[in-house]
Amino acid sequence: MRLWSLHPKYLDRRGLVALWREGLLAQAVLRGDTTGYVHHPQLDRFRERPSPAGLIAEYLRAVHAESVARGYNFDAGKIGRARDRGRVAVTRGQVQFEWDHLVAKLERRDPGWRLLLERVKRPGAHPVFRIVPGAIARWEKGAGP
Repeated sequence: MRLWSLHPKYLDRRGLVALWREGLLAQAVLRGDTTGYVHHPQLDRFRERPSPAGLIAEYLRAVHAESVARGYNFDAGKIGRARDRGRVAVTRGQVQFEWDHLVAKLERRDPGWRLLLERVKRPGAHPVFRIVPGAIARWEKGAGP
């Protein structure tokens, strides 16, 4: 499961579709509707909120908005009704780690999209996150000990 801290506008078509599916899975986990992925470390930052279901719904709303901007037809009816207007801190190190990871994926998967991203000097975060100074998150696979 990869719930990108990066803004969804940076994802290619395949990445955005995958994020939508993984976000819906995360929503099911956070609502208690499934037994899989319940201990996935990326969900901890959602669980720390007063309304984890609200935060994942806000996350999905932003992914849906990006899909609409691109002319895709994601089903907004799958997004829960809960709300959480707060923003969660994400470190600059985590955003940079994810950016490097995305660029490497795109190098193989969609070099044309990768070229479009060359103009980005400082990638922004998904709207539910606010960037703060710091290193890679503890829960990230490549973070080390």
